[in-house]
Amino acid sequence: MANSRKRPNNSSNYVDISSNTQVVNIYKKKGKAKRIVAFILAVVLFITGILLVVGCTYSNNILNELTDDTGITEPTVATKETVDDDPGDFNNVTDSDLLSNPKILNVMLFGEDNHSANTTGRSDSMIMCSIDNNSKKIKLTSFQRDTYVYVPGYGYTKLTHAYAYGGAPLTIKTIETNFGVKVDRYAVVDFDSFKKIIDVLGGVTMDLTADEAGYINLQLYKNHQAPDRNTLKEVDGKVKLNGQQALWYARNRGFYEAGYSTTYKGDDWDRTARQRKLLQTIFTSLKSASLPQIISIISEVGPYITTNLKKDEITGLASHALTYLKYKVVQYNVPQSGLWSYYNSPSTGSIIRIDDMDTCRKKFAKFVFGNLI
Repeated sequence: MANSRKRPNNSSNYVDISSNTQVVNIYKKKGKAKRIVAFILAVVLFITGILLVVGCTYSNNILNELTDDTGITEPTVATKETVDDDPGDFNNVTDSDLLSNPKILNVMLFGEDNHSANTTGRSDSMIMCSIDNNSKKIKLTSFQRDTYVYVPGYGYTKLTHAYAYGGAPLTIKTIETNFGVKVDRYAVVDFDSFKKIIDVLGGVTMDLTADEAGYINLQLYKNHQAPDRNTLKEVDGKVKLNGQQALWYARNRGFYEAGYSTTYKGDDWDRTARQRKLLQTIFTSLKSASLPQIISIISEVGPYITTNLKKDEITGLASHALTYLKYKVVQYNVPQSGLWSYYNSPSTGSIIRIDDMDTCRKKFAKFVFGNLI
C-alpha cells in the first residue's frame, strides 16, 4: 500500500498546489496563469461555477455574496465510532505523501442535505472535479458514501460519516488519507440551494427513462410536493426538470417501501452516475450561453455557494474561465468494479469494503494523473 502513495520517479514535477504562494510562483515562472483558473472551474461543474467565475471578473459585489469557509478549522473529536483501532498505513499521512501536479487541479464538490445552525448535514453527493490541463479534460470522480474507510480521529467507518463528524474539511482529509491524492479546494451546495440554482438556470433538460420519471412523480407526491403522481409523463425521453424535480433525479437510488405498490430498482452506484450525468448535462448546456446571459444570473447564484475558494484567487484567475468549457468531460467512480464487496458490519450496517486498496489507489491515481504516473 505504501508504494501506491509514493510519488512517481519524476517527482520533481509534483508540488503542493494547495499553497497559494507556491501556485503563484509556479505560474509566474511559466507565464501561463490561465491554467490555474481550474480552481474556479471546480465550482463551475457544481452547477453554478461558470456563472460565478466569469461574473467575478466584472463584479466584485458578487464575491461578497459567497459564503466564505476559508477560516474553518478541523473539528475536535467528540463521538468516535471506531470499528478498528489500527489505522495501519493511514497513520500520519502528510502532504508530502500525496500526489499532486500544477496542471491538474482537484476540487471536492459536496451536495449536502439541509443542516441546522448547530449541526453539520450529511453529504448526499461527493464528487471530485479534476481539471487536467495536460489532456484538456475535466474528470468527475464519485466516491461511494458507504465505502469503509479510515476517518482520522474516528477510526474505520463509512465515508459519509466523515462529513457528519467534520464537514468538508474532515471528508477531504479522509479522502486524502485513504486514496493518496491531494484535494485543493471545495464547494458545497445544500438541497435548498441546489433547487434554487436549478430554477435560476431555468431548469435542466435531462434524458429520462420511464422509471426515472416515475420515481420523481412518486417522491413529489409522497413528500407533499405535488397533488398526484402525474407531474411528469412516464415515458422514455427528454424532460425539462425544475429544481425540486432535478433534486429527486439526483437522489434516485431506487425505491422499496411498504405501503406502495410501485418499486424502482436502483442503488447508490446508479445515484452517483445520475449526479455525474446531471453535472455534465448542465456543463454542456452552458457552452451555448452568451457572456451577458451568464452574468445576468450570477448575482442570484452566488449566495447559494459555500466555498473555501479565496476572493483573490477568483478575481486573479477568472479571465480565461470560458476556455475550459471546451474540455471533454470524463467520469469515474471509487471504488471500481471488482475491487470491493458488500459486508455487514455489526456497528455500521451494510458497507462497501475495498478488497484491494493498492489497486484501488493506483487506478484512481491513473485516472486523475494519466501518463504523469
